[in-house]
Amino acid sequence: MAEASNEPSAHDMFVTEFPKQGMGIVDYLQGRVHFALLDQMKFMSKSGMNQAQIKDTLIATITEIIDSFEPEKESKGS
Repeated sequence: MAEASNEPSAHDMFVTEFPKQGMGIVDYLQGRVHFALLDQMKFMSKSGMNQAQIKDTLIATITEIIDSFEPEKESKGS
């Protein structure tokens, strides 16, 4: 899933920093997810994927994350 690269310019091109000041935790976390999805879609698009492929890939990934989430285990491990 993750590609290792030590080249900073590759990361800088696709990773948008999200501002941390002046917002509550829920808004901050939602903003980070929003920016992460936009960054991923930008990368996928530049890699040659069309909008339907991007949508299908992201929905499958998000569904897998939600389906495997177990709040009891997550809160104990955090």
